[in-house]
Amino acid sequence: MARCEVCFRHCEIGEGGLGFCGARTCTGGIVTASNYGRVTSLALDPIEKKPLRRFHPGAWILSAGSYGCNLRCPFCQNYQISWSEEAMRLAGTAEYISPEELTNIADNCRSRGNIGVAFTYNEPLVGYEYIQDTARLVHDAGMVNVLVTNGTAELSVLRKLAPYIDAMNIDLKGFTDRYYSEVLGGDRRMVMDFIGEAVKTCHVELTTLIVPGENDSEEEMHELAAWVRGLTGSDGEIPLHISRFFPRFGMTDRDATDVRKIYRLAEVAREHLRYVYTGNC
Repeated sequence: MARCEVCFRHCEIGEGGLGFCGARTCTGGIVTASNYGRVTSLALDPIEKKPLRRFHPGAWILSAGSYGCNLRCPFCQNYQISWSEEAMRLAGTAEYISPEELTNIADNCRSRGNIGVAFTYNEPLVGYEYIQDTARLVHDAGMVNVLVTNGTAELSVLRKLAPYIDAMNIDLKGFTDRYYSEVLGGDRRMVMDFIGEAVKTCHVELTTLIVPGENDSEEEMHELAAWVRGLTGSDGEIPLHISRFFPRFGMTDRDATDVRKIYRLAEVAREHLRYVYTGNC
């Protein structure tokens, strides 16, 4: 039995077992990443798809994903590889790509406009060891590293990765403890602390998916955007992406977010922030 120190759950994992995320195991009394190097998705994406709008605009980036997640968002867009039953079945057949191999693939894609590697699709921090090993090599090759994350991790994890990460898009999924704990199965304070430290280490952009009836009030957006503006050194410069929800996976009981609502909440956010973008509209 060993205790995982990645996120607020601090799972006690028995020998050969798995933590809540489905990607961390116990081997010889030590917690390790069972998804190390197990790549379920690999694609060359526009940087704007991460989404990052103010980091190397117009560039492409090799995007790699594995399996596992420490949240349980019922509307997950990548549930096939993240935390569904399908994802856990896929885990056993995921292709192994070593840090050296992934770096070489990224390097070979430079002729197609690639600038580096983005760790994305599932929650990458539940397998941070692979990121650390790969990102170091990517830097050595003169390329950049991007992290797309829910930010649900201890600051000790961030500190291990910070020297190698050039940009992050972090989900700030809402701004109430009720939404984070009851709907997402997460911890809002941990995410806020993670964001507060991340902005000191690299370029950061944030994403908030607006779910009807959950996190769509103007009051909540005012509070969220005001908090982002108040982050150390931000002065309203941190980009915020406000995205539209579509019913899928385990949340099909409501319609897609009204486009007018997205635009209105963007107006609210712009009272505090300089760079506000709308997505999926």
